[in-house]
Amino acid sequence: MSLFGAHFLCNINEYLGIINEDPIDIQFNPSGYLFLSSEKGAEILEDNYRVQREQGAKVALLSPEQLKKKFPWINTQDVALASYGLENEGWFDPWLLLSALRRKALSMGVIHCHGEVAGLNYDTKEMVTAGGDPVNFKVIKQVIVQTQNSLENQPVDCMAVINAAGAWSSKVAEMVGIGCGNPGSFEVVKLPVEPRKRYIYMFHCPDGPGLDCPMLIDSSGVYFRREGLGGNYIGGLSPPEEEEPDHSNLDVDHDYFQQKVWPLLAHRVPVFESLKVKSAWAGYYDYNTYDQNGIIGIHPLVQNLYFACGFSGHGLQQAPAVGRAVAELLNYGQFTTLDLRSFDFQRFIFQQPVLERNIV
Repeated sequence: MSLFGAHFLCNINEYLGIINEDPIDIQFNPSGYLFLSSEKGAEILEDNYRVQREQGAKVALLSPEQLKKKFPWINTQDVALASYGLENEGWFDPWLLLSALRRKALSMGVIHCHGEVAGLNYDTKEMVTAGGDPVNFKVIKQVIVQTQNSLENQPVDCMAVINAAGAWSSKVAEMVGIGCGNPGSFEVVKLPVEPRKRYIYMFHCPDGPGLDCPMLIDSSGVYFRREGLGGNYIGGLSPPEEEEPDHSNLDVDHDYFQQKVWPLLAHRVPVFESLKVKSAWAGYYDYNTYDQNGIIGIHPLVQNLYFACGFSGHGLQQAPAVGRAVAELLNYGQFTTLDLRSFDFQRFIFQQPVLERNIV
């Protein structure tokens, strides 16, 4: 999925370009991801490296000595191994990508409506299993949409519904009864996606890493990357489960940077001792509490409800491949390019998690 995402972005004008309009520039910065590992995590990093190489990703392992030679500003104390991406990695402006996708869709006849889903109207057909247990199969007929310019909610007839509501995907799923069935039935299995608030801090350090600065992910979990030129960087740290912040608002905890993030940054990059925070903001992860991986595919009991949610921070990286996969399901009834069945909803029913190591 990630390799296709890189291909999509590198050839974005072939996919999203429009005749007689300016070329698309998403301000891509081609810099590698640098994962650092302690002795405890070195074996996992090596395993991940082998998988990536087998799938065609260009990555390299670096010893502490090689790491220090390539990036002299890194403190290699307690680093046992590093993995560095050599190509097809970097960062870009996600808003410019979203705008390009929207513009291309509109040029092809898509009608874009902005509103909030207030409900789902559906038909139910009850069937009985071989064991005599009743099972309700559903088909969504209408999506009820609340728009800013209408006094009444508007019903929209539909053939299919794609639940790509991000952090609020579970709320949409509950509108069709998912997770609200009788105990012991498949209907009681919830969509395990919930909002998790994450802080991003932008800071300045005039003597910090230069143009060769990668996206660095430390063994402690802290991460940072260069943001433009002039000594600006952005970074953060996901909190442990027991310290998840209140997600009812998007207020930023500045003490969290001072107490948790800054000491880890300064340990790994000593010049960051003199950094200064310039701004900060908060946003939502659509966090899959089951296995922190995306949910892609159709619900087994709601015959026209498709999922593309729960990516837990992977979403932008995997979005092009996920869009292609859902389009294949809609058009052909199956995946035709990449077999992504392991990411479907049934893994929650049959207790088959798709686990990934070294998730940031």
